[in-house]
Amino acid sequence: MSETTSTNEENKLPLNGRRAIPPNYSNNEENEVPEMEAFGLIPRGFNPRDYLRVVDIYMFKDPHELNKQEHHTDKYYNPKLIVRRGQAFQIQIDFNRPYRPETDQFWLEFLMGRYPQRNKGTYIPILIGNVLKPGQWGAKIIHRENNSIRLSIMSSTTCIIGKFRLYVAVLTPFGILRTRRNSETDTYILFNPWCQLDAVYLDDEKEREEYVLNDVGIVFHGSAEDVKSRSWSYGQFEENVLDACLFLMDKAELELSARGNPIKICRVASAVINSRDDNGVIAGSWNNTYDYGVAPSAWTGSVDILLEYYSSKQPVRYGQCWVFAGVFNTFLRCLGIPARLITNYSSAHDNNANLRLDFFLDDEGKVDTRLTKDSVWNYHCWNEAWMTRPDLPVGFGGWQVVDGTPQETSDGMYRCGPASVQAIKHGHVCFQFDAPFVYAEVNGDIFYTRMEKNGTQVVENVDTTRIGQLIVTKEVGSDGMMDITEEYKFREGSDEERLALETAVMYGVKKQSIQDTTYEPQTDVDMDFQAQKAVLGNDFKVTITFRNKSRNSYTATTYLSGNIVFYTGVTKSEFKKHSFSAKLEPSSSSSFDIVIKSSEYMADLLEQASFHFFVTARINETGKILAVQKAIMLEIPALRIKTKGELVAGKGTSVIVEFTNPLKQTLENVTLRLEGPGVLRTIKKQFGRIPMNSTLTWEVKFTPMRPGLRKLIASLNSDALRHVYGELNVQIQKP
Repeated sequence: MSETTSTNEENKLPLNGRRAIPPNYSNNEENEVPEMEAFGLIPRGFNPRDYLRVVDIYMFKDPHELNKQEHHTDKYYNPKLIVRRGQAFQIQIDFNRPYRPETDQFWLEFLMGRYPQRNKGTYIPILIGNVLKPGQWGAKIIHRENNSIRLSIMSSTTCIIGKFRLYVAVLTPFGILRTRRNSETDTYILFNPWCQLDAVYLDDEKEREEYVLNDVGIVFHGSAEDVKSRSWSYGQFEENVLDACLFLMDKAELELSARGNPIKICRVASAVINSRDDNGVIAGSWNNTYDYGVAPSAWTGSVDILLEYYSSKQPVRYGQCWVFAGVFNTFLRCLGIPARLITNYSSAHDNNANLRLDFFLDDEGKVDTRLTKDSVWNYHCWNEAWMTRPDLPVGFGGWQVVDGTPQETSDGMYRCGPASVQAIKHGHVCFQFDAPFVYAEVNGDIFYTRMEKNGTQVVENVDTTRIGQLIVTKEVGSDGMMDITEEYKFREGSDEERLALETAVMYGVKKQSIQDTTYEPQTDVDMDFQAQKAVLGNDFKVTITFRNKSRNSYTATTYLSGNIVFYTGVTKSEFKKHSFSAKLEPSSSSSFDIVIKSSEYMADLLEQASFHFFVTARINETGKILAVQKAIMLEIPALRIKTKGELVAGKGTSVIVEFTNPLKQTLENVTLRLEGPGVLRTIKKQFGRIPMNSTLTWEVKFTPMRPGLRKLIASLNSDALRHVYGELNVQIQKP
């Protein structure tokens, strides 16, 4: 007796006074589906074999077959059927005898998760009909031959994204007979940017090829005056990546029934991409020490990170903004949401979204690093995802900002977005999610403020053009740079820009007007700061130019402060201080050169080799201060990649990576990484050291899998030198 009760107990759902069934947020878990579901007592002579029985189901799931071809899923390294929602696909069912529509009745069942429910979209019975209605579940027979039938199945355009289990159910007088659980018939359903009724529909084929199907991209970094680029392998079609992306939604505990909604998916993904507060995918580190992990600059793509997280379930160390954005882009494209990686140059990280970044000057006019808390990132990367926004008024669909880098909390978690780019441009920051934060990142003003002894603040200079001065993404169909600044803001100084700002202020963005402070700039003298191209390990010079437009003679006491900074604009150390007095003749220009020696900066250099120069000049006759700041990137030598022999799919060949140490020191702890989506999985190799001026050569043998134009990406990482990249486009021939 006791044994039977215990088994009954196990079959019962755990009692919970609040819900009839536990939350359903694992795509992986399953329930047991009975093969025979009896309607009552079964008569003694009943034999299931007397009725219509399914012998085999054929899914047409190979990359060259019609389902994957028509649904643009033939690139996924995944043996199961992968289709996009709202578009018909075909399967074939073989019965034990010819199907007789007058007497036989069967239907299909798609199930997801542990507690499938019809009203939640996790249990989907599909009856066989005569017509398929666009955007609704349905099935019809398109071909009958001997014991086989071929079905065309239509999925709903709001269907949940994920992996479904398929059963075929046959009705008999005494009960329902189902096929056995067979993982070979599992079906992944993804978003469909090719379908007009889908929330992620994108109408341009070239854009779909770029934003959904391209598995390599470009990350722009450096600074607005000196844009640098590197390739990143998204690898959304690589083996196990799709399962890893579905696992992220399980990890974020997103209810299965919400997974047809791209807004919700983006919102939870922006939290789970970073490890803050939910043990998400990547642990961020900005402090230049990366013990027990990989330096952010060493990654060449997303695949290693996602697969490591999928297997270990522990945050992968370490990332910075472009790593979070690269992995997020893989996640979005993998699920079928059009996505692109964005770089915002001179991005304001302002702690209280008041559109004002304060740089405090001391009495002499030098920047006081003690008091200055706000920082300007040389650049910051985030993503845009394409979708309709039925939760907002008409006109705010299209590109939405989502950001996986942990900066500020939103509704209690480190996440950001989706925020409509259109709403940000027009100042409608009241529309969810996190629009004020993104608005401040691209629209702040820099105030140079001097603290008087009695505590009053005197604004000496305001820079309205620097923040968000350039916003870019990769061009469609090529590796060039596309300037999208005007999608985020109107031209500086235009009426529309002022109106957008007033709108943003009306909706709660805090802005202190300049009228509140006494501010009269020196208008008749301009100061400019330029640097010659600086190569890592060499001396270079910077030039300060004054233009005196007045008829007066002036003298300017000038301070230059050179700082080694993290790319987030936070100073590590000041390596150069220089002051001089400049005589400014009436109506003329005068230039002053300052040499920066490599011996001054090499010891403290950080991985992105970026400097931040502050120049302040006090006009002695008027007491007014001119101020300018500029980020400068050093040229870091590239890796050279070349291939040996011809490149034919399925045939062994080799690639050679070379690097010459440009520094006047030995490089220690050198690691090389090489990968190419669709060509070779990441290979790592450690080299102890590279003496100065010597060249390292690494040969890798590999067999390319698929023909077509592909890209090889390599990175080198060492204690003294990071952010060394190389890439090569390779054309792989058909065998």
